[in-house]
Amino acid sequence: MSMSAPPPSAVLIAVLTLSIPALAENNVVPACVYTTMDSQPATPLHNYQGKVVYLDFWASWCGPCVESFPFMNQLHTDLHSQGLEVVAVNLDEDLADGQAFLAQHPPKFTVVADADQQCARQLALKAMPSTYLIDRKGIIRATHLGFRAGEAAEFRKTVEAVLKEAP
Repeated sequence: MSMSAPPPSAVLIAVLTLSIPALAENNVVPACVYTTMDSQPATPLHNYQGKVVYLDFWASWCGPCVESFPFMNQLHTDLHSQGLEVVAVNLDEDLADGQAFLAQHPPKFTVVADADQQCARQLALKAMPSTYLIDRKGIIRATHLGFRAGEAAEFRKTVEAVLKEAP
């Protein structure tokens, strides 16, 4: 699969959200409706209450997203038993693009789709990938824009700290 330019709707969302502040830390995560990658209803985000959620928004055309998948796989492998749920939200308009990406970069974690970008708009995404760390009560505790391997260890420490907090 070749890396192509973002679709026009992604550019439009980027332009529309430049003046809207991204949903910040210490806010309740919005109620988002996702589908599976084959367009079936997915588990709603509020069903993960009681778990720490690493919520990551990605698309097949996003170069840093490719780099983030091994990190998310490792987080899932190492921390799922401690209560971490890694949920990656695909924003491709054509789910086939996301499915092709997943065939090349198999996830060990949950992948859902937000093809109409409803949740992306609610969160006013600013970059790809965008990550939200949500605590056991559904509160956004940390955000991270983009993915740079050099910052992964520090963000992992944040994930581990939130996991250690009392439920």
